[in-house]
Amino acid sequence: MNIAIIPARGGSKRVPKKNIKLFFGKPLIFYSIDAAKKSGIFEKIYVSTDSKEIAKVAKEFGAEVLFRPKELADDFTGTTEVVSNAVKTLQENGEKISSACCIYATAPFLKPLVLQEAFKVFKESKKDYVFSATSFAYPIFRALKKNCEMFFPDFRSSRSQDLEEAYHDAGQFYFGKSKAWVEKRAIFTNSSKMFKLPRYLVHDIDTLEDWEEAEIFYRVLNESSI
Repeated sequence: MNIAIIPARGGSKRVPKKNIKLFFGKPLIFYSIDAAKKSGIFEKIYVSTDSKEIAKVAKEFGAEVLFRPKELADDFTGTTEVVSNAVKTLQENGEKISSACCIYATAPFLKPLVLQEAFKVFKESKKDYVFSATSFAYPIFRALKKNCEMFFPDFRSSRSQDLEEAYHDAGQFYFGKSKAWVEKRAIFTNSSKMFKLPRYLVHDIDTLEDWEEAEIFYRVLNESSI
């Protein structure tokens, strides 16, 4: 079966209680759970957490809860380790999992239709992973350091339109084969495929400034019904 796993630890530092902080009247994690439910592609939706408070909120909105070990709830534990542990735990409990989608708890711009389309690409591609990505707004080859030196001086005289487009992880979702998760295979390799999102739907929420910017975009998008 295909499941969703939403990592949501309780120790957010820069935005306290970020995963359950109210975003337009709903806990932020609600939007990820709701998108997963409305997509109709998951047999089960789990929230992996170390927080009883987050667990309570997750259950209120229809998700099941997996309490992760303390060693997987610090500031240095990566997403792959958390999802790998969740998949292995569920398999050890008898669940027959063919694939799992990691959905971040901080993805209020995630759309059910996007999950449906990405899942179709994942099944057809036969790749280990399909993950959300978007393009940089400006060529990375003309990026500058703080001292005003160029990261890539060889491209000093290149026209921006002549430079290769570059992409970055959108931080919304990662579809992966259960075996790939369990074996902790790297995501950003040629064994993966990008599912490209428009930049207006990609907003990383790590700081209070990010939060305020996300609120502005969310309000505009909803008012314009994009």
